[in-house]
Amino acid sequence: MPGAVHEFRFELPGWCGTGIDWDRRYRSDTERVALAIELARRNVLERSGGPFGAAVFSSAGELLAVGVNSVARAGCSILHAEIVALTLAQARLGSFTLRAAPPAVLASSCDPCAMCLGALLWSGVGRVLCGAAREDAAAIGFEEGPVSEDSFRYVEARGIEIVRGLLRPEGAAVLAAYRDRGGVLYNG
Repeated sequence: MPGAVHEFRFELPGWCGTGIDWDRRYRSDTERVALAIELARRNVLERSGGPFGAAVFSSAGELLAVGVNSVARAGCSILHAEIVALTLAQARLGSFTLRAAPPAVLASSCDPCAMCLGALLWSGVGRVLCGAAREDAAAIGFEEGPVSEDSFRYVEARGIEIVRGLLRPEGAAVLAAYRDRGGVLYNG
């Protein structure tokens, strides 16, 4: 067994630096979720991780950060797309919270798992936009944890608006493509 680890470094796949329009304003919820789904799709096509993508936007639509599922690639179970996007947005802004006036928006290619749903409470985002449903992820073998309608109501009662089912067929298609390509089910 190796000795103690005192640091952890993480980088997005190289393709994340190309093909993303960082100057564009993503004004509609649909545009924001479409980017998250495209990140997930590209992650599957490039075989650089799982079938999940996320992006954080200012309330005005400025793209602050993107994230893709990197669990298997980086060997770290918490590197879900939402966690990566939130972490990079906070690093970009130099703050542990995204609770500006008004707060940031997280778009995800799929409903959040239990870990990511919990992280939303402390992230400072004010809105969450979701594509595919947790049932779509479960249908290909992913275990999303103890998330129920009550879980979403709990988060919403704390001031975070959650909009689900945006472009659901497109998000579910990415999940199916991952399964069809023999993608690793690392928590099922």
